[in-house]
Order: sequence, then structure tokens, then C-alpha cells
Amino acid sequence: MSHRPIPIPDELSAPFFDGARDGRLMLQHCQSCDRWSFPVRERCPHCLAAPLSWRAAGGRGTLYTFAIMHQVMNPGFAAEGPYNVCQIDLDEGVRMVANIIGVANDQLQIGMKLQAVFEDVGEGVAIPKFRPA
Repeated sequence: MSHRPIPIPDELSAPFFDGARDGRLMLQHCQSCDRWSFPVRERCPHCLAAPLSWRAAGGRGTLYTFAIMHQVMNPGFAAEGPYNVCQIDLDEGVRMVANIIGVANDQLQIGMKLQAVFEDVGEGVAIPKFRPA
């Protein structure tokens, strides 16, 4: 039996995963230019300031695009196929890749409004997913 891979938080990403475990979508924010950043990084991608602070985001967004995965690329996901992989434009102005749950894949629509939810994937780690708002 293959198991799904579990992300391993490091020093830089720990606040993101700590927030997810507590049901909060944490994003980096630049105090110099007042812009949000994702994915996790050491410097602001807009003005190159460091360090970035962490803030709770609203967890709301819009479906930008998606793909339905039929081919098993990792045996840990074999039992879940076909599954969606989506790009979600968060209200804070960043784009995140995640799965959408609570709706059939054939019901996904570009532009649909979404809300973050969090899935415990084991070993004290939770990851954000999204559901229709």
C-alpha cells in the first residue's frame, strides 16, 4: 500500500503549515511595499525587501484554471484519481495551487468563488484545499 507524500515544513515554511494546522491560511506580507507573496520565499518578489512577515489571509478566492489528473504520477494518489489540480486567485492578489473539494470535477467552472478549508494529512501537517463559497 502506497501512502500519500506528506509535506515536510522547514524553517521558512513553518508559519504556513502552523497556520494550516490551526485552520488559518497564512501568507507572507511585505511591510515595505504592502503586498502579499506566495509561494513562500525569503524576499519580497515585488521590491526585494526582507524579511517578510506572516499574516492570516481571508481564505477566499476565485478559480483561475484547473486540470483533471487521470494518470497516476505518484502511487500515493492512485486511490484519489481522477482528481483536480487548480490555480486559485486569492483575494489578496496571489495565485495558489490546490485541490477543490465538495464539488464534482465536471462541475468546476472558471471564475467560481471559493473558500479555503484544511485537510489533516497526518504527522501533524494540514494543507489548504478549497470548496465552493
